[in-house]
Amino acid sequence: MDAQARKLCSNLVPAAYITQGEQARNAHENKIKHLLQHRKIPAEGWTDQTIELLLQELAVMDSNNFPGNCGVGEREGRIASQLVAQRHYRLAHGIGRSGDITAVQPKAAGSSVLMKLANSLVLDAIKLSGIQSVSSCFVVPMATGMALVLCMLTLRLRRPDAKYVVWPRIDQKSCFKSIVTAGFEPVVIENILDGDELCTDLETLKRKVDELGASNILCVMSTTSCFAPRIPDKLEEIGELCKSKDIPHIVNNAYGLQSSKCTHLIQQAARVGRVDAFVQSTDKNFMVPVGGSVIAGFDRGFIEQIGKTYPGRASNTPSMDLLITLLSLGASGYKKLLAERKEMYGYLQERLATCAEQCGERLLSTRRNPISMGVTLTLANDPEGKMATEIGSMLFTRFVSGTRVVAPGKENVVSGYKFENFGAHSNDYPHAYLTAAAAIGMTKLDVDTFISRLEKVLAKCKQTQSGDSHDAEGNECDLSGVENGSDLQSGDGGKSSIIYVQDQL
Repeated sequence: MDAQARKLCSNLVPAAYITQGEQARNAHENKIKHLLQHRKIPAEGWTDQTIELLLQELAVMDSNNFPGNCGVGEREGRIASQLVAQRHYRLAHGIGRSGDITAVQPKAAGSSVLMKLANSLVLDAIKLSGIQSVSSCFVVPMATGMALVLCMLTLRLRRPDAKYVVWPRIDQKSCFKSIVTAGFEPVVIENILDGDELCTDLETLKRKVDELGASNILCVMSTTSCFAPRIPDKLEEIGELCKSKDIPHIVNNAYGLQSSKCTHLIQQAARVGRVDAFVQSTDKNFMVPVGGSVIAGFDRGFIEQIGKTYPGRASNTPSMDLLITLLSLGASGYKKLLAERKEMYGYLQERLATCAEQCGERLLSTRRNPISMGVTLTLANDPEGKMATEIGSMLFTRFVSGTRVVAPGKENVVSGYKFENFGAHSNDYPHAYLTAAAAIGMTKLDVDTFISRLEKVLAKCKQTQSGDSHDAEGNECDLSGVENGSDLQSGDGGKSSIIYVQDQL
């Protein structure tokens, strides 16, 4: 209500009460004004009431919500279901225009403001995560793989004769398929073993670049976040190579934004070498539903060109989800989540090491992987991999999600390309193993519950393998907790706990 309306209200109730209500509303509006002025994540999180007020104010600025609006076009923001309208706060026009996903829509001022705010707040979040010199970003309503496709299609406009993408191997399907989907030929650089870790083979990468010829290479696609025993690529060295050879460098940073080590690698690679764009998932880094990613970089012109490559308008759902989440968390809440994740990494590592030792296994030494870790599974080294499948199945049916059990010998064909030992990032990794990841949002209860169930599953598998159903003292083992999931009840009000370990494929 404006000043005149509030004055009229004072004819109905005492003016003092109206003044008090006006002061309360001003508190909400001042936060909104501050946001519009500075376009950064607020220091402290907003209440749902303030966020909803912002969304409602934006919605009434879109033409589909104008009183008496007469729409005679093919796209007028009409919504048949009121439930759908409420879910989207009546923001129906999406984002962008046919020529640019970041363009302003004349008949959707509110949706356009929402899109611009979301992009600005995500840029601030990237800087808070450690990539201080990032200059531009935008939210795109596609997951990481398709966002990588968009980056490569944009590079094609600059390098029309290039046909190869040099790709240090990571056994994750979507990033590999993105190369083929974009119409390029992947050149796979196998990793080298350093202790338990699988690392970038820089010498082979350099030789392959010289062999193919820099002008024939669209880009090098490196990776930060990955599941153990692979570790992040040597981004600084790759960045220096790309700079010296004038080859674009795209970084698959799928869930690396939550890790200060991954963000430091990107920052350093851009400082000493070249990084054209880096792509990250919205759900894996910001705890929102699946469906979006963030394309960011250090050259504003190139990032804008990627936005103009996107054909047509786009859904505003990922942008709205991110805007709501970052306003709700505030900078302090987001930084707290990052700190807690790092703490959970250490705790998960400690608990897994103890569990492994008790079961006759060991924690793989992959300290240069800041998110994922692995445990050897000597009992899963059977040639057909049946025990590995059994362990993975038993964990999943006991509500443990996101773990990966990898055994030697598995062959997989991805987009027509054959991979030996797919899942292990290597043709001949020496161990069968199980991975788990300390991703953003993980709690101590998640870790404790996971370890409890893992111990029971490994015990059952060892007993099955040996044909013995008794413990070390000769007593018959009680595996009922493993069979029926009786440990689902937590100490927190009897609620079940889902294990938030990062799903990699």
